[in-house]
Amino acid sequence: MARTKRARAPHIFVAEARFYQDIADELIKAVTGVLDKAGATYDRFSVAGAFELPAAVAMALKSRRRYDGYIALGCVLRGETTHYDYVCEESARALQDLAVAHTLALGYGILTCENHAQAIARARHDQKDRGGHAARACLAMIELKRRLAPAR
Repeated sequence: MARTKRARAPHIFVAEARFYQDIADELIKAVTGVLDKAGATYDRFSVAGAFELPAAVAMALKSRRRYDGYIALGCVLRGETTHYDYVCEESARALQDLAVAHTLALGYGILTCENHAQAIARARHDQKDRGGHAARACLAMIELKRRLAPAR
């Protein structure tokens, strides 16, 4: 009888923008719950805001540490200026560019909301659970990447 090789637990890089700490706390609670349940290991790193998340992922790619997947968490709330638009568009585009260029298993957990109440509803794991969704997306992409890996 042939033995099937069991895949090792995935190791995840989690970057969290802590600008809105209460929202960040809700997002990370959902993420760690999903990752713990899946048996994944992870390293958490904090950055100032959503705009810094792509640079954090890029730094992780160039580090000596090896990660199977990446999760970017943050929140951008609309204000009275166009700053919201730039941060949302640029951080999303930069993360997508990194994911495609480096075939990253990336969970996108940046909330883009009109106000604090919307953000809390999306962040809480017992409501919209966007942090949990980002973690599950990351794990699913790791599995897809493993299944599509070239034979050795």
